[in-house]
Amino acid sequence: MRPDLGGAGAVLLAPGAGSDRNHPTLVALDEALAPLPVARVDFPYRKEGRKAPDRAPKLIASLVQDVKDLCRTTGVAPDAVVLGGRSMGGRMCSMAVAEGLPAAGLILLSYPLHPPGRPDKLRVEHLPHLSVPCLFVTGDRDPFGSPSELEAATAVIPGPVTHHWITGGRHDVKGADEEICSVVRAWVDGL
Repeated sequence: MRPDLGGAGAVLLAPGAGSDRNHPTLVALDEALAPLPVARVDFPYRKEGRKAPDRAPKLIASLVQDVKDLCRTTGVAPDAVVLGGRSMGGRMCSMAVAEGLPAAGLILLSYPLHPPGRPDKLRVEHLPHLSVPCLFVTGDRDPFGSPSELEAATAVIPGPVTHHWITGGRHDVKGADEEICSVVRAWVDGL
């Protein structure tokens, strides 16, 4: 059994745009966070066999329903669920929380701050509305946002923000699952 899990009663993890609920990092996190209930979810376009993501409102609506389902099956209150995921999945979770979805915190792996080579196209409008603890785990060579860009952008978040940089990591942070799991587990335990 794990020691006291603090303010986290369950975790919901969403994949990046090009993956699904069985992404190796999400599976590794599911195992690392046991016995905490973890739901790895797919977005509607994946469930329908499509590759192109739906627009944000549909993705966010599906996350809201996934949280309701997780709370119903586990008996965990919505404000005790930690939300997050990789890239687009984490971004959609953060947008859902900014729009009012209760959460204990956000795990944002490889947050896509801007499209590669387009630092003028920041995806930050919702960040000032995040009052929950946020963990950003990102490769220090991620073309979707450098450490300095991400630190500057997240300075507007009113909730506590933690950054962890994967040395040499790009957006996929391949080979870093053990480090990611260790960081996320310690952060969740501290909530």
